[in-house]
Amino acid sequence: MSQDIKFILREKDWRNGALVYQVLVDRFNPSNDLELRKDLYQYPKKLRSWNELPKPGKFLEDVRYWSHELDYWGGNLKGLIEKLDYIINLGVNVLYLNPIFESLSNHKYDASDYLEISKEYGSKEDLKLLIDKIHENQMKIMLDGVFNHVGVSNPLFQKASKGEAYQDFFDFNEKYPYGVRLWADAPSLPELNLESENVKSYIYKAKDSVIRSYLNLGIDGWRLDVAFDLGFNILKDLRDYARNEKEDVMIVGEIWNYPKDWLKSIDGVMNFTFRQIILSLLSQEISTKKAIEMISEVIGDSDYDGLLKSWNVLDNHDVPRLKNLIPDEALQKIAQVLQFTLPGSPNLYYGTELGMDGGGDPLNRAPMRWDLLNDENETFNWIKSLINLHKSERALRVGDFIPIFANDLLVFMRVTGRVEDTCIIAINPSDKTMKETVLLKDSRLMNYSRFKILLGDVEPLSLRSGLITLGLKAKSFVIFKPDIEPEKSYTPYKRV
Repeated sequence: MSQDIKFILREKDWRNGALVYQVLVDRFNPSNDLELRKDLYQYPKKLRSWNELPKPGKFLEDVRYWSHELDYWGGNLKGLIEKLDYIINLGVNVLYLNPIFESLSNHKYDASDYLEISKEYGSKEDLKLLIDKIHENQMKIMLDGVFNHVGVSNPLFQKASKGEAYQDFFDFNEKYPYGVRLWADAPSLPELNLESENVKSYIYKAKDSVIRSYLNLGIDGWRLDVAFDLGFNILKDLRDYARNEKEDVMIVGEIWNYPKDWLKSIDGVMNFTFRQIILSLLSQEISTKKAIEMISEVIGDSDYDGLLKSWNVLDNHDVPRLKNLIPDEALQKIAQVLQFTLPGSPNLYYGTELGMDGGGDPLNRAPMRWDLLNDENETFNWIKSLINLHKSERALRVGDFIPIFANDLLVFMRVTGRVEDTCIIAINPSDKTMKETVLLKDSRLMNYSRFKILLGDVEPLSLRSGLITLGLKAKSFVIFKPDIEPEKSYTPYKRV
């Protein structure tokens, strides 16, 4: 038991290896009172019908937005609550919402008032009801925090630009094209001056700050938008103040960079490095050998508990959907096997589990395809099998990572202090059948051990002195574990 204490402690932290489900509120489900809410979508906004697909628009000079940023589909918090049983029955642990702050756009990354819920989405009372229902079902809820910039309609910016107040909240400079520093030079998104103590107090330091107010309302954590723009020191400061409000708060950042040093400042990152390794492997830009070396380097360099809390993401609102990125269904499955078996928290983007498609923004933000929800949907059944696997296999949630070096296959193990938890994952991303003998580096695995196949397919397995031969068909995978139960009375696993 003493060998297992580390893993017992990891299991007690809800943030390790959690299953996260992401929802863009406007695109998930409209409540049944949409007809009564139509006045919320007046110009420059436009309300679309649920069966319309998003498409790129034109730049509207009068409001400094692209028209597709102002197209709405009518989803709101009440509608989300109406479909909450669907999310609960999926078996995920965490509901993560894209921004819900008061703002002009449909994406809400342009807050005009952080402390109010956008009228199209509902009210604080609706949010509190959602929080309570989530907690009643032993789940957690996280919001998207956009604290690097605001929208041009934000009253703080409006007053600052007129010289009335809040001058230190922004970086005004005549040399800038719009006279103020903008995020990614987007005309509608002036950046906050996070060096200002007044801004820090407003966003996270004060008891009534944005971060702490929502934690006090009951949310369990924040996903921080463009966290790389906040920098190491401000992120650490923000995380520490958030912990004053809630000790086990989850602060995860949108970090596209190498994770190592960022995990010293926040609890987890959106692991785009793992994502890029997976995509590069499946597009044959890198070999299986190079991929396992890269994964091992990330893990060796980074705080491991931080990686367990990091979100393993394949698609979301910022990138094309997986089906668009990888049209080959067999390779899609391999990508998702890696998403659910590498150290971290699998992050599911709404609709991906139903097989929704879509290219880059705004095509990746289509309304939820509820018409695809049925028992015959193979994608849905496949994703549910991955969710069930991740929930049932302790090693996949909190286990350590052991790379197994091979030439043609990608092989690794997830292990805990109990040999019966051990999971071995083998991937063959090539278009040829591969057979390779590898060394399983775990002294507890017994000679001629029997194995249980958890998912996938492989030729009959035989372990001899630590060596095992893996025969995998083209574009396939297998996940297996040792069978420690006695066939009659004897098992060599009785004392390990």
